[in-house]
Amino acid sequence: MTTPKQTPEPTPDVAELEAQERRLVFQRFTYDDAWALGSLLVEMARERQAPVAIDIHRAGQQLFHAALPGSAPDNDAWIARKRRVVERYGSASYLVGARHRAKGTTFEASSRLDPDTYAAHGGSFPITVEGVGVIGAVTVSGLPQLQDHELVVEALEHFLNRTRS
Repeated sequence: MTTPKQTPEPTPDVAELEAQERRLVFQRFTYDDAWALGSLLVEMARERQAPVAIDIHRAGQQLFHAALPGSAPDNDAWIARKRRVVERYGSASYLVGARHRAKGTTFEASSRLDPDTYAAHGGSFPITVEGVGVIGAVTVSGLPQLQDHELVVEALEHFLNRTRS
């Protein structure tokens, strides 16, 4: 009996990741928006029984944090490391890592930044306000990096579509 081959999940390329950032822009981002977006992420993660921690920061202030069953203190450390990449580069942590991979290297090898402080792994996405720029980050940790990234992107798409209607 042969084992069926599993096709690997397609990995988004740099252009696709950059398009996500251009598309997922807020008109404004308030405390209430942080609560609503964080709550949406909690709801989505609970539906999937995802063992994640969720964090939203704006201008250096933590506006939302939740840790779901199965998450661990280590997830908070990953959140901080991924968020620092967004704060430093103004781009999603997954995109920053993808840009390095596209050049045939890794973030760890070429950034010269302390890997205990910065992690260009998926899951942290910039909160960008139209006409202002990046003001914060929404971050998820606990799943494989592409799934962390995709959960945040899906939540942002849903949230922004709802607020634009």
